[in-house]
Amino acid sequence: MPGKISSLFSFPNPVNEVSARVVAGGVVLMSAAFVVTQNGWILLPLSYGFIARVLAGPRLSPLGRLATHFITPRLGLPQRLVPGPPKRFAQTIGMLFSLTASVLWLFDLHFAATVTIGLLALAASLESFVGVCLGCLIFSQLMLWKIIPASICAECNDITLRAATARQ
Repeated sequence: MPGKISSLFSFPNPVNEVSARVVAGGVVLMSAAFVVTQNGWILLPLSYGFIARVLAGPRLSPLGRLATHFITPRLGLPQRLVPGPPKRFAQTIGMLFSLTASVLWLFDLHFAATVTIGLLALAASLESFVGVCLGCLIFSQLMLWKIIPASICAECNDITLRAATARQ
């Protein structure tokens, strides 16, 4: 049983970049819905999705499952595999933003919550529409500064491993 639990609470490595961008598009839609409607209930599935993806990748996330099992396969785009640890780091940042907005909303700090989700939407838009992952860039910089050890992501640290993954 412990093996099943540890496999449930693991993050995929590598990650299909196409699916990551589809998930980011879903985050953009939910964030925009919150900003436009000011409906605080939208923060619940948004926050839950980030928590689920940080803990278990797409397994426990409805948006993650929709992206990986239904939308991405129907797009007909080739897989583009990228290292998982930077994507998990990016999901963690998204989780912090969505949880911060939720707490701000609960304390009637609606403008601050809206700005926080607006910033989240901006980052998710860059990922979804341009393919620029701000969390991944921060992860990379933290590795350069030796704050994140190289052992966390060997592929991130060795360009030859990345080239081999890209060819697959």
